[in-house]
Amino acid sequence: MKTHSLEVAVGKRFEFGVNWRRFLRLLDDKRIAEAVSSIREMLEVTDFEGLDFLDVGCGSGLFSVAARTMGARVHSFDYDPLCVACALELKRTRFPEDHNWVVEQGSALDCDYLRRLGPFDVVLAWGVLHHTGAMWDALENMISLVKPGGTLFLSIYNDQGKLSDFWRMIKRVYNQMPRGLRFTILFPVGLYCLTTVTLSDFIHRRPLRVLTGNTRTRGMSIWTDIIDWVGGYPFEVAKPERVIDLFIGHDFELRKLSTCGGRTGCNQFVLRKKAGK
Repeated sequence: MKTHSLEVAVGKRFEFGVNWRRFLRLLDDKRIAEAVSSIREMLEVTDFEGLDFLDVGCGSGLFSVAARTMGARVHSFDYDPLCVACALELKRTRFPEDHNWVVEQGSALDCDYLRRLGPFDVVLAWGVLHHTGAMWDALENMISLVKPGGTLFLSIYNDQGKLSDFWRMIKRVYNQMPRGLRFTILFPVGLYCLTTVTLSDFIHRRPLRVLTGNTRTRGMSIWTDIIDWVGGYPFEVAKPERVIDLFIGHDFELRKLSTCGGRTGCNQFVLRKKAGK
C-alpha cells in the first residue's frame, strides 16, 4: 500500500480506486446483468458452476460479482487499495458473508503472491495488465495461473504507434499535474468523447465506446470510461499478434479475438490452455 501511495503522489500511477468508488454509486442490477451478458458472449458459456474464477485487477469488483452470480468460486485482487475497498463493499452488499468470494490486495507482478493462489479454471484480466508498468512481465505471469484446459480472458490496449505515444504523454502529464488543474486536460478530452456518443448514451451514462474500443456495454458508465481513459497510467500497448504469439508459445490456443479495428481502444483475447500442459 505504501508503494502504491508513493507512486500516486509522484505522478507515476493513476488512482483507479477513486474513479471506481464513484462508479459504485451507479452500479445496479441492470449493469451487473450487462456484465454477465458480456462474459457469456465472449466466453460462450452459460454459467461457471463448480469453476474457480480469478479476477486480476478487479477494480470495482463488477466482473467478480458477475462471475459469482454465474456460480463461480471467485478470487479477486487489485494493487490499488481503494479498488480492494470497492470490491469488498460490493461483496458486502451483494454477497455478504460469502466464503466463495475472496477479495484481497495483490499485484500481477508479484510472482510469490501469484504462486500462492494456485491455478484457476477461468482467469480474467480485463483492461488491467497494460496499467502495471511492466505489461509483458504481467502477461507472462498469467500463464501459470490457468489450469490445463482452462480459459484466459484478456483485454489489452491496441498499439497505434505514434498516436499511442501521444496518449501516453497526455496521461503522464495529467497524473503529474496538481489535482485542481487536471480539468484542463479532462475537459477537452471529455468534450471530444461526448461529441462521439448519442444524446441517449449521455443521459443514461452508458459506456464510452470510442476510446475504450467497446462494441457493446459491459455495465460501465461513460463518466467512468472518460476519467479512466484520460488518467489511466502507466499505459502500455501491444499489437494483437504479439500477444497471441506469446501465449501460443506457451501451449495456449486462441479461441476468440475481438479487435478494435486498428483504432484506439482494447483488443480482447480468449485463450484456452491445452489440456495436460
